Amino acid sequence: MQSRHRVFAEDLLLAKEAAADQGEDHFDRVPDSLVLLIFNRLADARSLGRCSAVSRRFSALVPLVDDACLRIDRVITDAADADDALGLAGPRPRGVLSHLLKAMLSAVLKPFGHCDAGVRGGAHAGKHAQQHHSPAQVLKNFSSIRNLRMELPVSDVGTDDGVVLRWKAVFGSTLQSCVILGGTRVDRAAPHAHAHAPTTAVAAGDNEASQGDDSGSIPESFYTNGGLKLRVVWTISSLIAAATRHYLLREIVKEHPTLERVALTDAHGQGTLSMERDQIKEFRDKPLAATAAANRTQVPACNMKLRYAPLLELSDGTRIQGATLVVIKPVGETGGIGGGRKELDEFVADAFDGPFREAVCALSKRRTYLLEMNGF
Repeated sequence: MQSRHRVFAEDLLLAKEAAADQGEDHFDRVPDSLVLLIFNRLADARSLGRCSAVSRRFSALVPLVDDACLRIDRVITDAADADDALGLAGPRPRGVLSHLLKAMLSAVLKPFGHCDAGVRGGAHAGKHAQQHHSPAQVLKNFSSIRNLRMELPVSDVGTDDGVVLRWKAVFGSTLQSCVILGGTRVDRAAPHAHAHAPTTAVAAGDNEASQGDDSGSIPESFYTNGGLKLRVVWTISSLIAAATRHYLLREIVKEHPTLERVALTDAHGQGTLSMERDQIKEFRDKPLAATAAANRTQVPACNMKLRYAPLLELSDGTRIQGATLVVIKPVGETGGIGGGRKELDEFVADAFDGPFREAVCALSKRRTYLLEMNGF
């Protein structure tokens, strides 16, 4: 048993150590490399910006992160602003066809207004409204970003309930490759009922599923009942969405020479624009061809391969009616990504996850139909 004097001496020693530690920040003992690892896991650009205001040390370390994720939260809702962003504002078109084209583009593409975040809307905002900044302004203090992910708040292409539309595009200075997966209706049945279901089965009486056989041929009703027209709208809308996102990146890529990978997605997972090191280098070295009528990159003339199945029934019970796969590459490109057929096939196969990956694999085995599209 310790003596009373020994216990008293130990208490005094602990008190002195505690007093000495009051002026010391133990977090300073954590090495910078570990702090940067934590910041890279955090990734969120706005949260990192708040961290930089905590201390001088954090302020010096935050700009050195490799990975950053920026979520854009502002959507333009004013019709005039949206029309202006799409290049649709101006005198009323004289021709009926021009007027219909404007109405269709306005209805389909109006969600693209959010890509102009921070540029417009000041005149319409109240004096207590939140101040918004462009993505380039938010990221301007990050000097060492290698991997950047940006997320838009809404999907670019509006679709009806039950319709599935997914796309992924790769850009350099312009479009290199794009894959689009669509379906007029998606149903998910009970898992036990489809545990061993075959892929690509036909069910009579299911809208497009009942319009043709499963031989790989596109039924005549596909052309006469608006099926082809719908797929053309999906394709053009997805390409415009990708080109608009690509245009949004021009200033960010220019101001961040360390970038090696960029992915621009949306909160609903509809589409992804991606750029790797080679595409980013090309983007910097070659001038961007922008359209005169809208804030987006010009889409070149393209070749398209379309594959169609009236009904795909996947192994997890997912049923996709009117399933369509469109693979797009610019005219004159031998293979798209990397210039090789193998690279393009790998890109298409890996474009989507989950049941949509299986759907792409199933559709890739079906008959191919070739189409051409002019640049726009």
